[in-house]
Amino acid sequence: MRLLLAAFCIAVTLSSCLLAQEALEILDNKGPKPGTDSVSLIIGHQMGSQLLQGGLTTEDIIKDDFLQGFVLALEGKELGLTQEEVKAALTAFSQKMKARFDVKAKEKLEEANKYLDENKKKDGVQVTESGLQYKVIKAGEGATPTAENHVSVHYEGKLTSGKIFDSSRQRGEPASFPVNGVIPGWTEALQRMKVGDIWMLFIPPNLAYGERGSPGGIGPNEALIFEVELLEVVGK
Repeated sequence: MRLLLAAFCIAVTLSSCLLAQEALEILDNKGPKPGTDSVSLIIGHQMGSQLLQGGLTTEDIIKDDFLQGFVLALEGKELGLTQEEVKAALTAFSQKMKARFDVKAKEKLEEANKYLDENKKKDGVQVTESGLQYKVIKAGEGATPTAENHVSVHYEGKLTSGKIFDSSRQRGEPASFPVNGVIPGWTEALQRMKVGDIWMLFIPPNLAYGERGSPGGIGPNEALIFEVELLEVVGK
């Protein structure tokens, strides 16, 4: 059962990558070519984008072989491979992906450490015992939440590259959540802030999403930057 599940996951992954590749071939500088099925293009692009975040590229598949397997499945036919051959192929693929992930995770951790080492030397940046870095942009005079409180905040999150991955300000609506229900860097910072504060947070990977990263553009071992405005402590 586990082998079949793994095979299914790999098949979905590869099919999504191929659809994204096909979309690139269909597109030109002005957009989709005449006759392109928009729904197929959209689904392919969305799935391909998600899988790209997971570390796959079009170099991981052989297009003709994929199409053969895909059509055989749609026709209800077998692959023509033994269970041992399937297991060996999927094991090798898993090892390849893990090796690639490990390299990327190591590189990103080195980048994060370098960024944080340089950032802590800047004017106004303070560093806590855990390694969290913050800078007070505006000082408030309101209440300070505890770990048991819920809070309302406005925030914008960026990677060290400057790319925005999430923003309540762009959505035009504050976010509310329990103080102890977010990443450790946020939980620590919020318990130091007062209502009305605006802080810049510089969060090390181990106080953010760590090696696993997070869907939505946060890779393994990313240091994260947030501008956080504490609007309200709303109780439990």
